[in-house]
Amino acid sequence: MSRVLSKADDDVRAWEKKAAQIEKELQEKIRRRERVSKNVDVIHREQLTFSQRVSDKLADIAGSWGFIFGFGLVLGAWILFNTAALIHHWDKYPYILLNLFLSMLAAIQAPVILMSQNREEARDRIRAEHDYEVNLKSEMEIQLLHQKLDELRERQWNDLLAIQKQQIDLLEAQLALLQGKNA
Repeated sequence: MSRVLSKADDDVRAWEKKAAQIEKELQEKIRRRERVSKNVDVIHREQLTFSQRVSDKLADIAGSWGFIFGFGLVLGAWILFNTAALIHHWDKYPYILLNLFLSMLAAIQAPVILMSQNREEARDRIRAEHDYEVNLKSEMEIQLLHQKLDELRERQWNDLLAIQKQQIDLLEAQLALLQGKNA
């Protein structure tokens, strides 16, 4: 149990370091006015080897309704022809050969599908990290905009106060002139 917690702590520390690095890089990108958005699927596809692409395609096909229906037809035909062959059955003892083929297919398909799912998980991690970068950049840009708006508002208040002071000075001068004429 302590090993699991230690591993979790290590993962959290590693992510904190990665997040700090991402933040530094983003600040530099903001300074240079670079884009952060990118197509994660293209990046992920570029990293795949030939065998990984083949297993992904195989997993796509094996997980489709077309495969399920087609395979159901093959199984139905196997059962029908083996049962209908009254004289000679190629699968004599109630479908042991069919069971063997199904077991071999499952033994091959399961690891291929699991590998494909692991790659999907890796792509999701890349996508999550990219989303984090984009969201962090947006947050930083919004903070900069707030800062600029606050500075602009402060400058406008100072200008307004200066104008108001000039108006008060002019009114006091007018009042002094009026009081001088009345006396």
